[in-house]
Amino acid sequence: MQDKQIALLGGDERYIEVARTFARQGATVYACGFSDISFTEKTVSHASLTSIPFPMIDAIILPVLGTDDRGNIVTHFPSGDITLHEEILRQTKATCTIFSGLANDYLKNMCSHSKRTLVAYYELDEVAILNAVPTAEATLQIAMEETDFTIHGATTLVTGFGRIGMTIAKLFHNVGANVIVTVRDHAQLARAETFGMTTVPIDQLHTVIDSCHICINTIPALVITESLLHKMNKETVMIDVASRPGGIDFHSAEKLNIKAIHALALPGKVAPKSAGAIIAKTICKYMNKT
Repeated sequence: MQDKQIALLGGDERYIEVARTFARQGATVYACGFSDISFTEKTVSHASLTSIPFPMIDAIILPVLGTDDRGNIVTHFPSGDITLHEEILRQTKATCTIFSGLANDYLKNMCSHSKRTLVAYYELDEVAILNAVPTAEATLQIAMEETDFTIHGATTLVTGFGRIGMTIAKLFHNVGANVIVTVRDHAQLARAETFGMTTVPIDQLHTVIDSCHICINTIPALVITESLLHKMNKETVMIDVASRPGGIDFHSAEKLNIKAIHALALPGKVAPKSAGAIIAKTICKYMNKT
């Protein structure tokens, strides 16, 4: 990263750590949307979109959600937004890379039209796997705060057994919860069984839903339907860590007075320094290879 010129556009606390990591590695960082933050690093400077020297920029770093469908980017320091246009991308070096956690069609088209490389770093396995740890720890913290019983001995349903689901299930299993894993894929069910967890195919979820004290969804599609909610114990605490719209029928849960928490962006909320370090490490690795 030595002598690289970086435009950091918006983001939450994770991106403060990103800026500082880049600076420690010798990059010059133009931080837009961080005027409320005091940076002691000499190579990090506050900037606006109009003051960034885009023709010299080697990389543009966007937050996890990238832009909306109009190019708006959320800022937190202070709260607001800035707007990224295709004309800005065209001003950068032809080799400039655009890094965004996720990428919608608007951002993809903008990068394609301007012939700039786009890297959606939250879609990379190395980022997703490392982020699963703070997500799991935060989920456990929420479960402890929202219940009046110990997690040890609590019957805990985990829907999905991908990177995040597996990490959450293992953490709750390790602290003594009676973990039930539900998923469609039979290979994933078999893997959960090797960890000593109870498993049930997702189409048989109705057979165990009434026994759960805690329900954790990791699937970004409707799983906990209204019909399942009617079978659920009204004291069950549900935590949905899947991206919007989540996998729980929140409207029905509210009508039935069942606690349902949509816990989004957990790494950035509970472990922003660690989560920021993961993002910075991934981007640095990519840029050092190119």
